[in-house]
Amino acid sequence: VCVCPSSLCAGGIFETRESELVSMDELAFKFAVNNINRNKTLIPNTTLTYDIQRINLFDGFETNIPAGNTRRWTTKTPSSSTCIPEYTAIARAILDVVTFFKWKKLTVVYEDSTGLMRMQELIKAPAKFNLKIKIRQLTPGNQDARPLLKELKRDKEFFILFDCSYWMAAELLKQLSSMGMMTEYYHFFFTTLDLFALDLEPYRYSGVNMTGFRLLNVDNPWVASTMDKWAMERLQGPKQESGLMDGIMTTDAALMYDAVFMVAVASQRATQMTVSSLQCHRHKPWRFGPRFMNLFKEAQWDGLTGHIVLNKTDGLRRDFDLDIISLKEDGAARVSGEAAAGIYSVMFIAVWNSYKGMNLTDSRDKNSNVTDSLANRTLIVTTILENPYVMYKKSDKELVGNDRFEGYCLDLLKELSNILGFTYEVRLVADGKYGAQNDKGEWNGMVRELIDHVADLAVAPLTITYVREKVIDFSKPFMTLGISILYRKPNGTNPGVFSFLNPLSPDIWMYVLLACTGVSCVLFVIARFTPYEWYNPHPCSPSSTLIQNNFTLLNSFWFGIGALMRQGSELMPKALSTRIVGGIWWFFTLIIISSYTANLAAFLTVERMDAPIDSADDLAKQTRIEYGAVRDGSTMTFFKKSKISTYEKMWAFMSSRKNTALVKNNQEGITRVLTTDYAMLMESTSIEYISQRNCNLTQIGGLIDSKGYGVGTPIGSPYRDKVTIAILQLQEEGKLHMMKEKWWRGNGCPEEDNKEANALGVENIGGIFIVLAAGLVLSVFVAIGEFIYKARRNADIEEVSEFMAVLSSWSRWSEVSEGQQNFRRNDLIKAVLF
Repeated sequence: VCVCPSSLCAGGIFETRESELVSMDELAFKFAVNNINRNKTLIPNTTLTYDIQRINLFDGFETNIPAGNTRRWTTKTPSSSTCIPEYTAIARAILDVVTFFKWKKLTVVYEDSTGLMRMQELIKAPAKFNLKIKIRQLTPGNQDARPLLKELKRDKEFFILFDCSYWMAAELLKQLSSMGMMTEYYHFFFTTLDLFALDLEPYRYSGVNMTGFRLLNVDNPWVASTMDKWAMERLQGPKQESGLMDGIMTTDAALMYDAVFMVAVASQRATQMTVSSLQCHRHKPWRFGPRFMNLFKEAQWDGLTGHIVLNKTDGLRRDFDLDIISLKEDGAARVSGEAAAGIYSVMFIAVWNSYKGMNLTDSRDKNSNVTDSLANRTLIVTTILENPYVMYKKSDKELVGNDRFEGYCLDLLKELSNILGFTYEVRLVADGKYGAQNDKGEWNGMVRELIDHVADLAVAPLTITYVREKVIDFSKPFMTLGISILYRKPNGTNPGVFSFLNPLSPDIWMYVLLACTGVSCVLFVIARFTPYEWYNPHPCSPSSTLIQNNFTLLNSFWFGIGALMRQGSELMPKALSTRIVGGIWWFFTLIIISSYTANLAAFLTVERMDAPIDSADDLAKQTRIEYGAVRDGSTMTFFKKSKISTYEKMWAFMSSRKNTALVKNNQEGITRVLTTDYAMLMESTSIEYISQRNCNLTQIGGLIDSKGYGVGTPIGSPYRDKVTIAILQLQEEGKLHMMKEKWWRGNGCPEEDNKEANALGVENIGGIFIVLAAGLVLSVFVAIGEFIYKARRNADIEEVSEFMAVLSSWSRWSEVSEGQQNFRRNDLIKAVLF
């Protein structure tokens, strides 16, 4: 720096490459000098001039003149200060961003050996933040990084930090795109401060996550205006370096611009300083050098890279802000100043301060909505044929694409597409399986396709399980269900002729008869014991000593039976004790007869279904009925992993008969249930659908467990949360319920729909007529027996033969008059009964 009253001469020493005539830093140096000369308020009455020297990039150079350094990561020298932020602070910024994203695995790819020095803070992080880091190096001198990228893709390294220059970053972006790695499952973090200056438009709608730093304060109108002027001059000048947007100012150029202004600010205070001629072979330095360096360290400036304050001790820039920027998708600029700067592809998400750390902005939350990352995106959706979720559509015309399918999941997918704005391509899973893990830990089915990123979504009756959740992500469930048993509907059994006995169990009938017998005996004993049940049969002869008791053993039984049949008898208890027995017995018979009557109608009109099994416990306790589930499905996995003894026993049975117990799909299982003695363990929703369409099938028992179906996505997919929000919206609007009603509603089973009682026929209550007839026949035989018994008694008295006594009795019975016949009949009855 040459200081004189009317002019100020600033020297610039620039490194050049063989491929470039003028470096970007040199252009920025000249641009800054010209702007300072236009600004008459910064150094009034002084014209700033420059003297430029170019050196080869690989030549060493020493000097004792004061220097302002603008190159990245350079070593601090005693006679220099730097406007670039300190590299250790930027290393802390990198660590803060990694911890903000909550990454558990990270691959660091660095360009040169100094990258390891810059990454020290991050490399030390695993012990504290539980972070697994892999470190890889780009081949020195070779810009073809595709072999390395191929390894990263094969190893499923989705979170990658690239520490490289911006021109290498531009090459990496092209190669990542050609390798098919520009997808939403990858997150690339570039440490270059010029990510915003690269042409990112080709990758904007790829879905890839890209994060970087920006030092330029583009929110400042003065900065935006300065960058516009720079862009106008550059568009008129030589062609811009490859990979950069046309006319964009790089961070190095902005730092050079700020450094020149810092020199101008320091020169304002550098009064009475003169410059003498210096000889290279003499070691005498400029005597005002230390003073000017102190002025330079004390200078402050609001430049293109923010407020510049240098540490007075070592001249390093420690207090600075870094914008955290990310690749965005929509076309509208979200941050003021971006349009003016020509930056349309990145968005500002946070600011990092060297002292305060991370400070998130709310610009994304206020201006974004649920469709941001899905609009105009075509997603690959894997699914599986399963009624009524996904079915082939019946049509006379040949259908192609998504039109081939219909079902609940297709309706759900259509609703999600309408809400989130994406298009989709439905593909059936190649192996026709849901997804299970083999003994080697390898997955198959739809789960495998999500793991391998063959598909973006799995929209199917895919059960959310613990083991699946470890390898893929799930949305909130769109349907809840549980495991149950599908079995043939048991054959009905019509009531028999003695079905009127069914309302009470055989045990109850036996207890009723025993109770009747017991009460009759108790009544007989008490009536004999109490004096109030004895009476004089001849009330007209009070002096008679003959007394009688109506409650003989036979009468006591007759009293009990009459009360049980709700008919009563001519016998009435007189004593308090016998009345207590009678009253209690009447209350007992009231309850028994009422219960019998209430239950009789159901047993006589409703067809009974006698199933051989009623629950999973019944299945586990037998081996005659074979049972199983879909092979490699969630139901099979549930029994395989269960620690409950009953389910462990069931899995042992199924695993011992894998070839027959486990079926390929639900349709095969349904066929086996209908044709063989087989029970199918499957989801309750599928059983509900099947039983609505096949009246020979039914659900046995309740739910064994509780779970849900969810939309599957690869781990870390940005679609998971947005799909969840859309599903919750459909649930609140009642559309999920309407879709289920649409696809589950069937014709029903008419014989089960009509539950009205039918008229009773002979087949229902014919047994009571048999009982009546048997009673009548029995009474005839008893009467004959009584007649014969009485005749034998008469024969003994009259000393004639039994046959003659019977004939004599019958002859006398038939010859008497009607009145006498009645009299003799009464005598005969009394004689027989008493």
